Amino acid sequence: MSLLQQITQSLQVLDYDFAAQENSLPELIARYLLLIEKWNRIHNLTAIRSPHDMLYQHIMDSLAVLPHISGPKIIDVGSGAGLPGIPIALARPDWQVLLIESNQKKASFLQQVKIELGLQNATVMAKRVEDMQPDNRVSTIITRAFSELGDFIHLTRRLAAENNVGCRWVAMKADCSEAELKQVHDPFAIEKIILLAVPGLDAARQLIIIKNNVAE
Repeated sequence: MSLLQQITQSLQVLDYDFAAQENSLPELIARYLLLIEKWNRIHNLTAIRSPHDMLYQHIMDSLAVLPHISGPKIIDVGSGAGLPGIPIALARPDWQVLLIESNQKKASFLQQVKIELGLQNATVMAKRVEDMQPDNRVSTIITRAFSELGDFIHLTRRLAAENNVGCRWVAMKADCSEAELKQVHDPFAIEKIILLAVPGLDAARQLIIIKNNVAE
């Protein structure tokens, strides 16, 4: 089975309506995977080398969060190779996705992806998250393997202005321990923990969704 066929089949398995991008999304994902493979040879963006393996462990893993997050403005903290921000931006052209990545080489890669895939709804910020200014329009602040929950909240809480009602902090985890869950303190609270089923991936995946009780 070709990479494009694998992508198309995997998207059909996900419980999400990709109608807006039905024709172009598989091709865009394939081009993105090949860009990661190309840059990986020099910049070591990810330890996974095969585009077929990346499809399940990176792309499908990222897209599986879509039914559980809200737009229209998403902030991907510590984006790295663009995960989960780039797949989200590809699948939801109606959302604006801000990719924060302090590593200059990785940020350069993200800029190249934005250019080559024509991603008008993605913005790359080559900054530390601590240097970003708050915004009262943020819908979701998401991270994948950025840090433990306590550090995630501490470093990103100022990204959403205090009056930003409805903003959610979302952490993608393999298996979050009870000790780490207890790192979330007032005014923040865990709203829900979702077990994700990722097509082609036989591994535990959790989505930890956190809210700010003060903003509510």
